[in-house]
Amino acid sequence: MSALLTLADCFEALSGNRPEEANLVITETDIDSRQIIPGAMFVALPGEHVDGHDFLAEAFKRGAGIALVQKDVSQQYPQIDIRSPVDLTRIQIPQGPFCILTKDSLKAMQTIARFWRRKMDLRVIGITGSVGKSTTKELTAEVLSGKFRTLKNIGNLNNEIGLPLSLLRLTGGYQSAVLEMGFYVPGEIAFLCDLALPQVGIVTNIGTVHAERAGSKEEIAKGKSELVQALPPAPVGTAILNNDDPLVRAMKEATRARIIMYGLDPSSDLWADGIESHGLQGIEFNLHVQDNVFHLHVPMIGQHSVHTILRAAAAGMVEGLSWTEIIAGLQESHSQLRLVAIHSRNGALILDDTYNASPESTLAALTLLSEMEGRKIAVLGDMLELGKYEKQGHQKVGYRVAEIANELIAVGKLGKIIADAALAAGLPANSVHWFTDINEVIDLLNLELTEKDVALIKGSHGLRMDRIVNALECES
Repeated sequence: MSALLTLADCFEALSGNRPEEANLVITETDIDSRQIIPGAMFVALPGEHVDGHDFLAEAFKRGAGIALVQKDVSQQYPQIDIRSPVDLTRIQIPQGPFCILTKDSLKAMQTIARFWRRKMDLRVIGITGSVGKSTTKELTAEVLSGKFRTLKNIGNLNNEIGLPLSLLRLTGGYQSAVLEMGFYVPGEIAFLCDLALPQVGIVTNIGTVHAERAGSKEEIAKGKSELVQALPPAPVGTAILNNDDPLVRAMKEATRARIIMYGLDPSSDLWADGIESHGLQGIEFNLHVQDNVFHLHVPMIGQHSVHTILRAAAAGMVEGLSWTEIIAGLQESHSQLRLVAIHSRNGALILDDTYNASPESTLAALTLLSEMEGRKIAVLGDMLELGKYEKQGHQKVGYRVAEIANELIAVGKLGKIIADAALAAGLPANSVHWFTDINEVIDLLNLELTEKDVALIKGSHGLRMDRIVNALECES
């Protein structure tokens, strides 16, 4: 039978005592009372706007067996206090749902996750970088799933809260885990690596996303290099690094792990050439590894997806899959995670990339737009959290728009920088529009779009540009 997390494991992780009679199986761990299933462990986290302790009743009503808390709730619920050292083998465990009172419920969850990971005999692949983490995670997990039972983070559960939640989903049946790791402050990825113990680390690239919080690109690179520094030495540990990004390439000096370089440069261990984009039908290219050349047609859109494919292929190679197995996983991929192609009511093709935006991801999306047939319209909004790269990043995007788009609709205060740069680069004034109101954008697109048009819609999540897509796709 697969190893399953139990109450005894939680007590051992938190106190060092293991009461064997605490054999309650924990089906799942969650911080959202609305997602609780019977037998789950609810973690009550205090927040700026919402306090998880206010939702204990709902969590227990939905079937939670236990709850980790940091506020004394003994007046309302049965509770075991472990804030001070206590011999849990001598404590009577309540019948029915109860709370475990800790000094810090988040740290308690992290401690249990760290303990639980160390009980698992499996391979962990950690992924970080400025752009492409989630798609790389999805594709790598798909490739490995062809041979191994593989866990991956759900959605973007990639931080000090999300990654422990992902680790607590492990059971003894898993053979590998592919875990995305986000970075906002120095030391964060080192901390996540201490929880997850990755043997393989993939770094996608270094860009300006979150520069407002994280600092310069060099500071971002330093933070993300914590992944390769945490890897075990070769031959156990392997760092998979982007040879086309100088800041990632330099990380080979920061690790004792085996190094595999990927990219478009023939000096890489895995490299690609002969790249052809077929729009929504995917991409075609030659993959070179050692003396082998494989011609691939993969159902992922945009030339930038080649790097994602090389990362997943490298991970498959490191984990011992045959090239037949790796190629099958790539060609059966469903990992076009963020960008979605839909049709508007009047027949225009809409490239919905509204999940988020950085200069790097927006330039990649514009390259995809350039590969499409029809009149090209770029609907672009503010790219947030760029810090000192704010003006430069928006200008870069504007210059690229002028090269490939027939029309620009810029949205938001920072969108004005994109519009001005596009005008300066030669896009005609009657083809450049700037709005601060989403509804005005919707009105213009409803008026202008025809079945011969293709429109890219992209901006930071805070602008909620998905409202534009929804209005074009659905009847008002």
